Amino acid sequence: MDYEVIYFKDERGRIPVKEYIKSLNFKDRAKVLKYIDLLERSHGMLDEPYSRHIEGKIRELRVDFSKNRHRIFYFAFINKKIILLHAFLKKTAKTPISEINKAKRNYLCVVNN
Repeated sequence: MDYEVIYFKDERGRIPVKEYIKSLNFKDRAKVLKYIDLLERSHGMLDEPYSRHIEGKIRELRVDFSKNRHRIFYFAFINKKIILLHAFLKKTAKTPISEINKAKRNYLCVVNN
């Protein structure tokens, strides 16, 4: 059985990562989707520069394109599912704690249900 990418859905039915991807221009969207496909084909196991450990089981997919630095937080489940938790455009050298906290909240929603 192959790995499957799943987009986190919040209690209001919103899918934050899909909404983020839809908001991107065509070229950025294509690059992000290419990296998500690479993540899936790699069974959720990518090293730098494509991915980096953030905290606990949470990792970030790193999509750098032109001057844009897109980040998608995710984690891989034992049952061969890769859950995309949160996405944002990185504008600072260090990943903002507020963005990490959003991913952690979404992670807790997934594992507690």
